[in-house]
Amino acid sequence: MSINQSRRLSVAPMMDWTDRHCRAFHRVLTARALLYTEMVTAPAVLHGDRDYLLGFDAVEHPVALQLGGSNPTELAEAAKVGEAYGYDEINLNVGCPSDRVQSGKFGACLMREPELVADCMAAIRSAVSIPATVKCRIGVDDQEPEVSLFATVDACAAVGIEVFIVHARKAWLQGLSPKENRDVPPLDYDLVRRLKRERPHLNISINGGIANLDEAEAHLAETDGVRLDGVMMGRAAYHEPAILGQADRRLYGADTADVDAFAALDRYRPYIAARLEEGVRLPAITRHMLGLMHGRPGARAFRRILTVESIRADAGLEVLDRAAEAVREAEARREEAA
Repeated sequence: MSINQSRRLSVAPMMDWTDRHCRAFHRVLTARALLYTEMVTAPAVLHGDRDYLLGFDAVEHPVALQLGGSNPTELAEAAKVGEAYGYDEINLNVGCPSDRVQSGKFGACLMREPELVADCMAAIRSAVSIPATVKCRIGVDDQEPEVSLFATVDACAAVGIEVFIVHARKAWLQGLSPKENRDVPPLDYDLVRRLKRERPHLNISINGGIANLDEAEAHLAETDGVRLDGVMMGRAAYHEPAILGQADRRLYGADTADVDAFAALDRYRPYIAARLEEGVRLPAITRHMLGLMHGRPGARAFRRILTVESIRADAGLEVLDRAAEAVREAEARREEAA
């Protein structure tokens, strides 16, 4: 499957969440969706611990590296490093609204400088042979989204960029926290669809507020002659990861059975065992799994066992077994009561 086909569903880059353990976990649920790293700044790639920042397991493919920065030379060098590590795509963050990225002149504030974004993307594209893509907002602060979004996209398209993931909200850099920026600014899905209608040759994915696969399917369906190329899900995929177990069948037409939560635990065991052998502590892995049993009897006990028992120095796979058994027992009790 090509990476453009994989883009039909992608899991958003999320700081402190989509680390290598999270991505490996999501991969046992969906074989086809495109996964993204947390944002890594270009200076960190060039001067930091690259194995720590960029290392990943081969099971994660296809996986994209998201970079942050605004210096074309640094971004080009960081992109080369990312390609050498084996990533399938280099993505530039033009959407993060945090104070840290504002002070560093990257993230959402770049929406004010479309030509600089284009310079950055031209440098990345010329440095690597894998796809170079942009994830952006529709605008910031008092910008008119109809102007800012199209200006950013058109400037990048002029230097050969073809793939854009659009978070269909403005970012308010003054007055709203990063958390509020994920919810408070209104969504404008119609503007993203208009972008695809007026730039049909570009690959456009939509992001923001997509809570389940029903909504993802609706975004991917043809509407008024427009069909978006992909959907990116963030918090929903993280907090209720079991929905990813249906993605290959529902969004890709795969002739395979859905991956149930218990099957996902079984598939994930070899990865966990390998990481424990390397000295990784269990909580670093299980923290990404807390929502796996969301909505099922025993979900609370599952979360409690993974949270409390995983912190023991000798905690191992038996903790997962106890957590899973708590759910099975709760489901059995419900069936008996019925």
